[in-house]
Amino acid sequence: MSGFMRGVKANVPLLPSVVAYAGVLGVLAAQKSISCADMMALNVFMFAGSAQFVLVDMWNAPLPVLEMVLAVIIVNLRYVLIGASLKDLFAGQGILRRLSLMHFVADENWAMTMVAARKGEGDVFHLLGGGLILVLFWSAGTMGGMYFGGMIPDPKLLALDFAFTAVFTALAVSLWQGKQDVLPWLVAISTSVLTEHFIPGKWYILVGGISGACCAAFMPAVEEGEDS
Repeated sequence: MSGFMRGVKANVPLLPSVVAYAGVLGVLAAQKSISCADMMALNVFMFAGSAQFVLVDMWNAPLPVLEMVLAVIIVNLRYVLIGASLKDLFAGQGILRRLSLMHFVADENWAMTMVAARKGEGDVFHLLGGGLILVLFWSAGTMGGMYFGGMIPDPKLLALDFAFTAVFTALAVSLWQGKQDVLPWLVAISTSVLTEHFIPGKWYILVGGISGACCAAFMPAVEEGEDS
């Protein structure tokens, strides 16, 4: 339970931004006349903030189901990279437990668990504790946003749309390890920006993530070659 509680506590500072971000989604869902039951189902069975934003944005009658599915898959492809980064953490865990834990993985609790793992304090319970607290507050935020949605005609007027940017900026800073991150980060940023500019859709998320990861993976080999 100590790992579980560490995971909960590590994600507490992020909860206000998570609630604000979820509230924006709830407002948008209310404006699309999505029912509370449908939104709660998305929170429980999908639990993927970016993908839920894409889904709500595309929610128009008649529902473009195929396009929705493809868009969500593209946005969530980054979890392939996230899952790969959790390989050591999941060592010794059965496939069913791994799949169950991955359902509760969000960018926030993944980042906090990676930071804890570098200190020797990260484990699957840390990941699960953070995931569960995020699900609870994410759901509360979306429901609150739907309830008060009619009172906020434009979330941008209250800068609520900046919550997403603020959360991920904080996460990026917490994951910074020093000069060795400069090149992979620059590669990831530049390739994602170029992809977003030239290719429609959400492919820039996957392209940027894979490009940065490949750059980081090959850097040690390049440095060893230079030393020899």
